[in-house]
Amino acid sequence: MTQITLKDYWMGRDQQYPRALSTEIRKEAECTVECVNKLLRGLSAASVETPRSPRTGSVLTSGWRPPEVNEAIPGAAPRSHHLWGRAADIYDPEGEIDDYLMTTEGQELLTKLGLWMEHTSATKGWCHVQTRPPRSGRRVFYP
Repeated sequence: MTQITLKDYWMGRDQQYPRALSTEIRKEAECTVECVNKLLRGLSAASVETPRSPRTGSVLTSGWRPPEVNEAIPGAAPRSHHLWGRAADIYDPEGEIDDYLMTTEGQELLTKLGLWMEHTSATKGWCHVQTRPPRSGRRVFYP
């Protein structure tokens, strides 16, 4: 079964940008990694494939982003939860994860785990989940 580690989540950025990595971000990231791993177990139990990204070698395409990294990503939200270790993007090239999470069963899993996701129309090729609700409070939201 596929799982991620904090090392996967940092993507080397903890070494590149140590001054941007606070104790609070570390705590949030630990929670996010735990929630993502529970999500991955739930997806596995539902027979949803979680392939690895050829770019990162992980199921993650994006974890923690220090401000310099976030600002360099076209279309990234200026106040992205990635900045605080509260979000992860999971590689989903065929949209299978997004499709499953949009079902009643998938929505129940997100609710149980305390996760919110960006709407599938905004995340072609990946699935964005976060541990904090968006301003709308909706389980599935538009960025």
